[in-house]
Amino acid sequence: MTGQRLIQTLLPLRLGWEPFYSYMEDSLPSPLVEGDRIRVEFAGKEYVGVVTVTDARKEAEAAGIGMERIKPIIGPAEGLDRISREEIKLWRQVAEYYLCSPGEVYKAAYPAGKVEEEGVKSRIKERVQQRIAKLDEKIAKARREDTRARYVAERDEILRSAQNDRAAQGSGLSGIELSAAQQEAYSRIKEVLKAGKPALLRGVTGSGKTEIYLKLAAETLAGGKNVLYMVPEIALSRQLEDRIRKHFPEDLQVFHSGMTTARRAEAAAFIKSSPYLALGTRSSLFLPHRNIGLIIVDEENDPSYKQDNPAPRYNGRETAIMLAGIHGAGIVLGSATPSLESLYNCQVGRYGLIDLTARYFHASDSDVEIIDTIAERKKNGMIGSFSRKLIDRIRECLDKGGQVAILRERRSYSPMLQCEECGNIPKCPRCDAALSLHMTDDGRGKLVCHYCGRVYGYSGKCPECGGELKPLGAGTQKIEEEAAALFPGARIARLDSDSARSGKREEEIIKGFAAGDIDILVGTRIVAKGFDFSGLSLVAVLRSDTLLAQQDYRADERALHLLEQFRGRCGRRSEKGLFVIQTSQPDHPVYKSLAGGTESSKTTDKFLSERKLFGYPPYSRVINAVLRDRNLKRIELISRELVGELSGTLGGGAKVIGPYSPVVDKVSGENIRMIRVMLPKDKRLHSSKAALSEAVGRFSTDRKYIGHIALDVDPV
Repeated sequence: MTGQRLIQTLLPLRLGWEPFYSYMEDSLPSPLVEGDRIRVEFAGKEYVGVVTVTDARKEAEAAGIGMERIKPIIGPAEGLDRISREEIKLWRQVAEYYLCSPGEVYKAAYPAGKVEEEGVKSRIKERVQQRIAKLDEKIAKARREDTRARYVAERDEILRSAQNDRAAQGSGLSGIELSAAQQEAYSRIKEVLKAGKPALLRGVTGSGKTEIYLKLAAETLAGGKNVLYMVPEIALSRQLEDRIRKHFPEDLQVFHSGMTTARRAEAAAFIKSSPYLALGTRSSLFLPHRNIGLIIVDEENDPSYKQDNPAPRYNGRETAIMLAGIHGAGIVLGSATPSLESLYNCQVGRYGLIDLTARYFHASDSDVEIIDTIAERKKNGMIGSFSRKLIDRIRECLDKGGQVAILRERRSYSPMLQCEECGNIPKCPRCDAALSLHMTDDGRGKLVCHYCGRVYGYSGKCPECGGELKPLGAGTQKIEEEAAALFPGARIARLDSDSARSGKREEEIIKGFAAGDIDILVGTRIVAKGFDFSGLSLVAVLRSDTLLAQQDYRADERALHLLEQFRGRCGRRSEKGLFVIQTSQPDHPVYKSLAGGTESSKTTDKFLSERKLFGYPPYSRVINAVLRDRNLKRIELISRELVGELSGTLGGGAKVIGPYSPVVDKVSGENIRMIRVMLPKDKRLHSSKAALSEAVGRFSTDRKYIGHIALDVDPV
């Protein structure tokens, strides 16, 4: 009779340890191995765990846990594939860097829905089977021996492709032609990757970065390895999908949170068994990757790569670098406006910088026109949100058959309302945030909280005194309405998170604008991302100062990046475009940089010198301790006590700032307080992060405050 085996298991929970379980060897067909998934009971609930240690007797003895305290497993998790060592290694690295538990990363990588749906049969396998069945028919009907042999060889090749890690097809190489400038950048990237460094491709908008990515991907696939191509937004993946599929019809798999659970499970199944080019947002990092040769992180500076809540609060760019290291893969970061952190890493030699300054169609940079809205109002030069100057520019553009994109960084009809009688601004009862007015399809209004998502009725009357509520400011809905009144013959559409809530509708808008079926596109920053609209010749920003009015040391940098990206959307072929900025601060350095054509290197040096002066990243590591509590008095007291605790615990140049309230300090009934910790980037950084995590954990336990404090590493 065989004996009892002791194992350790990773559970999808926030635990500081990995629980022990036991099983009898003769109860299973074969002993459990690392990565096997099993069903276990923990705290009265059943979970699917991952085996991490197959013989854990020494670990149990070291922890002082006797056999009488160890529960048996319920059994194997039938139908669920084994987790690879590379996946577990990535989970541990992410947990260590972002100061959370590996179990929380496991939960993010394999949420309950994904676990339950993993048995979904992949459609690609069905397609392969259909192709094989057709070839079998041709083999049976073939009259000539050489014809039959050709069909047999084709069938065998399909079978090998499905079974092996990669058949060296190289199918994507055809149709990808690079200009001389692109070829030079491509060659430089290859040199940097060969040296074992991440490559940062800084290419002006319209320079053809995507073609370089696709050639690198084709070469990687032809060499027998797989590719992960990351984008920050679902909308970008939808536009890129058609473009990539032309080159890689059999290899492309798309993965993002907007897909159904079954479809995501199907994509994961494909990646486990077939050669692939995975196109996805940050969540695609936690697919069951294998044999990766290349990772592409497009628009690497985009804040959408950062997950704020829940844990793991990771950055997709940094996690992609971890994943590349685990697989020994090359990684290319690309952007027209790279992050300061990445440019700094180039300066100190960690990354290799490749510049691509020539536009693919040799178009010049768009002209920039800055319109002072204060001056325009004084001379009756404004009609609603539009200046008369901008109206003239738009009419000229439309008369020439061009297209227009308008950026307004506020969705809704009006961002807030105010009573004309008593001055009251209606706020969400559960959040310290003004309610926004949204218009419904039937022409009625509703009040929406943009923080908790709750919707309230709208009567137009003040709930305090009954006076008339007046809209303050204009969101994308109002801008769309104003544009329709000003340009009655134009075809107008809106692209924001409301209109994009339906993936089908979002796709229709993007494809319609690309095809020239829409004349004016109004939207939030989604319209500034990496879309390729050949007919777009004028872009305009309304109320651009809201981009600068942020409580963030990165506000100017982020505003400049967004505006540069938006500027690059127009004039992408042979004609020069026009970029119009409406602002009440025409002399702001960000606008002067855009209009004056300040060299990017000088702007980068200026931003970096300011960061260094105040000790901000990349010269330090910022970690926020975020406290949430429904009890206002308690959070005020606890947050002050935590500041004292951390100030006394952390040494070596660490700065503890706070506690302070964010702009919106109450969301969904929970009060929020922040404590910012700035750790110097020196040899003590790793130990300082560990000390911070331990101090917060100890404080939470001692004060019986567990679950109220979260650590956010590298917050955005």
